Amino acid sequence: MALMLKNARVIDPQVELDEVIDLLVRDGRIVEVDKNLSMEKGEEVDLSGKILVPGLVDMHVHLREPGFEQKEDIASGTRAAAHGGFTAVCAMPNTNPVIDNAVGVEYVKARAAQVGKCRVIVSGACTKNLEGEVLSEMGDMIAHGAKAFTDDGHGVQDSGMMRRVLDYASQFDRVVMVHCQDNSLVGEGQVNEGVASTRLGMFGWPAEGEELEIARDIALCRLTGCPLHIQHITTARGVEMVRAAKAEGLPVTCEVTPHHMFLTEDDIDDTYPTSLKVNPPLRTKADAKALIEGVVDGTIDAIVTDHAPHTDWEKDREFELSPFGMIGLETSLGLVLTNLVNSGVIDYARMIELMAIAPRAILREDPVRIEAGSIADFTVIDPDKKWNVSRDNFYSKAGNSGFLGFDLVGCATDVYVGGYATLRDGKIVE
Repeated sequence: MALMLKNARVIDPQVELDEVIDLLVRDGRIVEVDKNLSMEKGEEVDLSGKILVPGLVDMHVHLREPGFEQKEDIASGTRAAAHGGFTAVCAMPNTNPVIDNAVGVEYVKARAAQVGKCRVIVSGACTKNLEGEVLSEMGDMIAHGAKAFTDDGHGVQDSGMMRRVLDYASQFDRVVMVHCQDNSLVGEGQVNEGVASTRLGMFGWPAEGEELEIARDIALCRLTGCPLHIQHITTARGVEMVRAAKAEGLPVTCEVTPHHMFLTEDDIDDTYPTSLKVNPPLRTKADAKALIEGVVDGTIDAIVTDHAPHTDWEKDREFELSPFGMIGLETSLGLVLTNLVNSGVIDYARMIELMAIAPRAILREDPVRIEAGSIADFTVIDPDKKWNVSRDNFYSKAGNSGFLGFDLVGCATDVYVGGYATLRDGKIVE
């Protein structure tokens, strides 16, 4: 099928492109990029007033399938992703059973092929059952398509075990993505330790409980040479450690979530809103400022959601009994546009680096460029669309968003995966 996308402002810093131009797509790939293109037959879409960018990738998503389909499944999660403007997501392995062998990898791939509305990149567990004691079947998972390894939701507590994980992954040039949490320090922590924990009368989750494992894992990266990716970084000192590691030339990258940039511990008021209970917890205003500075200066490589859906009954409990996590696939782009791009903190080129280019590079995925021959994965943005975050507009099964009621400017209107529309005019194409 031939597809002509006309009159969009096309931005791709990889090929130094930022102009109003046309794209011709055939058989899932870009055939031509130029002005005033025409074709004999096929579908033509006028994107005047819209911005077209390489398809966005969220490299940290919990699709919950298999085992927790009451929270989310691959069908609903990929619909939420497409609705949010994403052409691909990386699924975390903390499912039931855990994705720690080739069977699990093949299951996720098969389900995504059947019901998915975006590409699903599979990550495998570092250790069997996420227990931090025995290596997972990493080589076999790589043979079946796993692109990264993580025990997300758990920090590998034993340093010797973590070294073995990194040593083994380095043989395959696969990144190890780490959830940095020292359990002996974090304990039963619920919120950031300090003002918030004192004010709310809750167990504290100290910044050091994250930072000690960041420091340890950077040291092990130095020892093993394995590519290391710090997940959902939250503290100013953590950002500084990554900055120093990069300056040293170590293969260290990191990511940040919108909720850790745009919400803080101060937003957790005396109503104890469980939608703001996340792991790692919301930190201080100074930490949030440091995260944004890291985004601006290049220390932070990717913006992710850590989309963590839960059922209403799980979240509608006492704060200490409620599970950690909030959803984010359908609000991430709007939040970044509203708070960073529209305000001039970063430009579109930097946003594309953070949300499309770097995630693919870290995961060893083929790049998507707006040039002839590239895969036709596109995100189309209406930069002027004003909208209010409402659960009624979510495709996700879950509603545990910390941004309900927020007024945003800018959103995805169309998404193309392999040249086929999965989102058109803001609605999922079924």
